[in-house]
Amino acid sequence: MFSKEESKQLRQDFWIAFGKSFPRKWILYNTKIKGLTFRFHFDLQKAMVSMDVDHPDLERRIALWEKLISLKSILKDDFLPEIEYEDYFILDNGKEISRTYVELKKVSIHSKSTWQETMVFFNENMSLFEQFFEVYQDILRS
Repeated sequence: MFSKEESKQLRQDFWIAFGKSFPRKWILYNTKIKGLTFRFHFDLQKAMVSMDVDHPDLERRIALWEKLISLKSILKDDFLPEIEYEDYFILDNGKEISRTYVELKKVSIHSKSTWQETMVFFNENMSLFEQFFEVYQDILRS
């Protein structure tokens, strides 16, 4: 079991190592579409790369989500075959969003032996999300 400070240090060490291993600027929050972000998530049980729809206006969130749903077969067939869609996802802070994601199980940010596998997973899958976004961003913006 790790103390809160040890856990914090491990998280910092992971993200620094990831940045050094795969030095590039990710789109993440810079989609230029309000309410659409890309995220990395790594905890004690899994790693996840996601595209989140979290527009504060519910009608706009639904409209953007419906555009992503309309592109689902393209995203799944041409980019990310393991993609999952969740219409309603509750974040730890209680906020409701819609999320599409890929997940890597049986890895832990506290286990350095799983870090390399997770870094490769992050790099490959976020790159595929970004390729999809580059091609279809005009549809998502409209």
